[in-house]
Amino acid sequence: MQPDELSRRLAPLLGERLIGVEPYPDTAGRVRFRREGALDLFRALRDDLGFGQFSTVAGIDWVDHREVVYVLWSDAAKQYVLLSADLPADSPRIESASGIWPSANWHERETWEFLDITFDHHPDLRHLLMPDGYAFHPLLRSFKLHEPEELEVKSRHV
Repeated sequence: MQPDELSRRLAPLLGERLIGVEPYPDTAGRVRFRREGALDLFRALRDDLGFGQFSTVAGIDWVDHREVVYVLWSDAAKQYVLLSADLPADSPRIESASGIWPSANWHERETWEFLDITFDHHPDLRHLLMPDGYAFHPLLRSFKLHEPEELEVKSRHV
């Protein structure tokens, strides 16, 4: 599938929530979308276009906004597709993809934990790698290292 075909198929489903589809080397393209169209886009890619495997989600802190990036795979087309949405820095949230692709669960937890991107309606958005009670997001550009005595972290009782 080529970016122009992908755009032609997604445009009627998303309307103005589709910003555009850009060529991206060795993929079906990079789909740029508004966060309000996330669930419709996810369903269309899985159900109509055969992108049945969720590979990863990641985020980027651009200081004035955050970007969330998804990578999906289609076995039928033997192709990846990239998805990206810009999120406002003061409200970095988007719908969870874990209801569409259960494998998104841990990827979203990690992205929330490190970049403070909230995935609405996620079934279990809690710390994955950092200790419970850790209030910082270490991949944010605003993150500053703290002295150990400045941190109050709840310890886990196993």
